[in-house]
Amino acid sequence: MTALKKSPWVYYIALASCNGCSLEVLAAISPLLDPERFGIRVVESPKHADVLLVSGLVNPKIRETLLTVYRQMPEPKKVIVLGSCSISNGVFTGSYNALEPVNKHIPVDMYIPGCPPRPQAIFHGIARVLGEQL
Repeated sequence: MTALKKSPWVYYIALASCNGCSLEVLAAISPLLDPERFGIRVVESPKHADVLLVSGLVNPKIRETLLTVYRQMPEPKKVIVLGSCSISNGVFTGSYNALEPVNKHIPVDMYIPGCPPRPQAIFHGIARVLGEQL
């Protein structure tokens, strides 16, 4: 758990959504904000990740992908859900293509609200889920 606290590796998955959260995540991992100075590294495989960052809503086609990614992550793993779509289906509530929010499919450790949340909130959420203060 010490390595997880000192240098968390994050895997980001964007489910079905408007992609507003994706733009903020891209801003958060840009050289301007430089998450690696805090030890936060974005990885390309869930098999190497400590933290799963999820945005967007779950629909029937993406549900299995979400479950597969979650199962591939090694223990101990943390899940952070960001944006209104992931937390409560947001503007897509009642849509024919929206299933339940992410927490009904996989266990969630941290919620970062907003439509979309700011990059600073994403950093703060990662630090809080790991019990650190950046």
